[in-house]
Amino acid sequence: MASITLGGNPVSTIGNLPAVGTIAPAFELTGSDLGKVTSGDFKGKKVVLNIFPSLDTGVCAAAVRQFNAAAAKLENTVVVCVSKDLPFAHKRFCVAEGIDKVVTGSDFREGKFGKDYGLTIADGPMAGLLSRCVVVLDENGTVKYTEQVPEIAQEPDYESALKAL
Repeated sequence: MASITLGGNPVSTIGNLPAVGTIAPAFELTGSDLGKVTSGDFKGKKVVLNIFPSLDTGVCAAAVRQFNAAAAKLENTVVVCVSKDLPFAHKRFCVAEGIDKVVTGSDFREGKFGKDYGLTIADGPMAGLLSRCVVVLDENGTVKYTEQVPEIAQEPDYESALKAL
């Protein structure tokens, strides 16, 4: 279980992120078109998982914008932005913001992604949502980098995540 904060107040996640050097759990999310977004879709590509509580917060929206800008310059890499927001919210946000270089995936159906990756918030006012994390995978699905952002209201370390690619 990871100990993080929300506005300086302690909260916990249900587990820990997958360890660097391990094979990441397979995942199935729901895309903005209501179709499946699976880890198998990205076989042979590097993957950046930008995970956050909700697009309806300034920090989460900023992270999606930042990773969208970075994704435009990355070769053989896909950025998947993951939250429990409904796919409709993902689509609305991306259209309104001109976000077109990332893939969005919602964990709203079963919450399996959050459970498998150990990052669902366990307590506090955001219990049940996904914590702010970044996980970088190589072309074989091996975890190369993880960041469990210690304060939910803080942006991730973009530079370190992209350097891990």
